Amino acid sequence: MHELGVVIEVVHSVEYFAKENGLTKIDTLVLQIGELSSMVPQYIEACYPAATDGTLLQDTKLKIEILPGNAICQKCTQVFNLIENHGKCPTCASEEWELLCGKEFIIKEVIAC
Repeated sequence: MHELGVVIEVVHSVEYFAKENGLTKIDTLVLQIGELSSMVPQYIEACYPAATDGTLLQDTKLKIEILPGNAICQKCTQVFNLIENHGKCPTCASEEWELLCGKEFIIKEVIAC
């Protein structure tokens, strides 16, 4: 499970951000995870308490927003969700597409108390 290592790095980044901005207490950390990324949201949630134990984020809430894995069809320019449509354009059935989003892993927001 590589999620633990990633979450530990997120914690370090947020702690650095908090220190640089004079934050002493954080209420919520919001992450955005693309549905095509290599991160599994359930694993992120499961390892979050261990990664934050003894840190500034120890008592924070974790909120995860899932970003869709969208593509644009190269033939008809239809934007569609790759997972829902099994990699085929729902309009013309083409499998020629360009990925628009869905591989992200972003620290979206740090909400201070």
